[in-house]
Amino acid sequence: MDDGLGTGRLEVVAGPMFAGKTEELVRRVHRARYAGRGVVVIAHAVDTRSGTGRVASHSGLEIASSTVASAAEIPGLVEPGTQLVAIDEAQFFGPDLVDVAVGLADRGIVVVVAGLSVTFDGRPFEPLPALMAVAESVTKLTAVCAVCGRDAAYHVRLPDAGAADGDALTAVAAHVGGMETYQARCRDHRSR
Repeated sequence: MDDGLGTGRLEVVAGPMFAGKTEELVRRVHRARYAGRGVVVIAHAVDTRSGTGRVASHSGLEIASSTVASAAEIPGLVEPGTQLVAIDEAQFFGPDLVDVAVGLADRGIVVVVAGLSVTFDGRPFEPLPALMAVAESVTKLTAVCAVCGRDAAYHVRLPDAGAADGDALTAVAAHVGGMETYQARCRDHRSR
């Protein structure tokens, strides 16, 4: 979190589904607000699981947010006095989020970005790897494997979830979901 000197920085909270990324984002927002800092919370329009205008964790924690359809819209929501910008589900914003987050940090704002570090098939999920490369701090979380209970750095799409057609964002939007669609898995059980 901000060291109180007013310098901008980029913090990334990454991991698989069910790792508590949004809970950590909400925790950091609450701390900043408690400290009297100006905060803007951003959600992507494709994530409608909790309705619009809020960021919500799988465990039920939630906070009010602004909803945008692209990373380019984020700087327009940052008013004078904003000291922290919190962005949830970074993977939905694509590679444009990197320049936006770096630009905000360069303006002296603390930017906290939370998102999936891997796809359901275990591949790096941009823009998280690029954001982690330029961040001052990275918090990598794990979930609990649904098969054996060990730390899970992956998640898998359940067989009944089906396949998505179309462009990448359409495919992602078709598979925004929770426990009905995905399970956290350890390395040993990610492909079983």
